[in-house]
Amino acid sequence: MRFGRYYEEFGLGAVYRHAPGKTVTEHDNHQFCQLTMNHHPLHLDASYAVRTTQFRRDFVVGSYVYALLLGMSVPDISGKAVANLEVQPLRHLAPVFHGDTVHGESTVLDKTESRRGKDHGAVTVETRGYNQDGTLVCVYGRRIIVPRRTLTGRPATEPGEAA
Repeated sequence: MRFGRYYEEFGLGAVYRHAPGKTVTEHDNHQFCQLTMNHHPLHLDASYAVRTTQFRRDFVVGSYVYALLLGMSVPDISGKAVANLEVQPLRHLAPVFHGDTVHGESTVLDKTESRRGKDHGAVTVETRGYNQDGTLVCVYGRRIIVPRRTLTGRPATEPGEAA
């Protein structure tokens, strides 16, 4: 399995679809809330959510949706990254509910050669998450530093990579 890309391998406008998707369970959501100490009843208490939300049900905490999409993108986007520089505006556009399946894709928006050295470059992507119905649920940008293949001294093909 390919794990990440070198700077030269990112094409402006390229779209990488992240597989597989993930069906979010109530357990996933509750465990993430407990691990991150987010005890808001919108994410943990179904009866509270029925009484107080327009959705009439509890929904998945947004930081889990973001973390899930970030994790999905690693093999395609940041598997070779040496640094994450920033996360740009993060927008949650629709709720994710228990039982929804989240899919992600990232588009390369920009590439900038490093000013500090010729062995790395910055890549900016926009990652989008969709539910099983194709509804856009989350969007964020991210800028990472990745090594250049041509100047790293690494072989043209690494173990596990296709030529």
